[in-house]
Amino acid sequence: MSELPASQSGRWRQGVQRVRPHLRSAVLFAAGLLAAFGAILLYSVIFPPPTPLTTHDVDDSIAQAFASATPPPAYSASVYQIILPSLVLIQVEVPDDEGETKPGLGSGVVIDDSGHILTSLHVVNDASEIQVTFADGTESDAQVAIEQPENDIAVLTAAQLPELVAPATLGNPNAMHIGDEAFVVGHPLGLYGSMSAGVISGFNRSFKPPDSDLRLHDLIQIDAAVNPGNSGGPLLNRQGHVIGIVTALANPTEDDVFIGIGFAVPITLAGRAAGAPPY
Repeated sequence: MSELPASQSGRWRQGVQRVRPHLRSAVLFAAGLLAAFGAILLYSVIFPPPTPLTTHDVDDSIAQAFASATPPPAYSASVYQIILPSLVLIQVEVPDDEGETKPGLGSGVVIDDSGHILTSLHVVNDASEIQVTFADGTESDAQVAIEQPENDIAVLTAAQLPELVAPATLGNPNAMHIGDEAFVVGHPLGLYGSMSAGVISGFNRSFKPPDSDLRLHDLIQIDAAVNPGNSGGPLLNRQGHVIGIVTALANPTEDDVFIGIGFAVPITLAGRAAGAPPY
């Protein structure tokens, strides 16, 4: 076999020397690619990708989230807890035309640190005996300290106060609007501590109670249920503030049942009897 001429052999070596760096770079690049693919493969083996969610998985997660969610308490529940310590049950004995006495009952609310009780005058009017029961169970005789006949409002003072007097917070009925939530708490038909809810139905109403010669004016009309025993109890806004004193229910029949129209004296008028400042 004949050997390449010296000149051709030199050129071949030079060509190989020129190509060798490129070959080395190509080999290193290929090795880097293989290492990268190997690392990706190893990562996918160690940390497999999450399984895609199905529609059933999404629905199940939503159902669990709704099941674990705790709804906030209703405003009515908060209002009830706020006013309950200030609520008073009023029981009376009233002489009848035959010289005997008949029982009656109503509601009231403590309005100051001195324990004064605001109620409707017709609840205690002509009563020979008045007994009040506070929220903690304290029972006491009481007497009428102030009368406000033009608004059917009375202020009572108790002979014995509970160890802790919890006056209600008086609100501003002038800040209320027709359609605002309204709550009534009292003792309808002797059912202690009952609550009803509704809305403000109107303002500046006038009403002449049965068996009365006086017509009441500037009343708040409500559709929260009012029945005998609610009289004198508080009308409340959604903050639990007293905005009125329940005084009457309107009824076209002779039965004392609620048909959707109740009235309350604004606290701006009723509170004046106990010295509350005007708004």
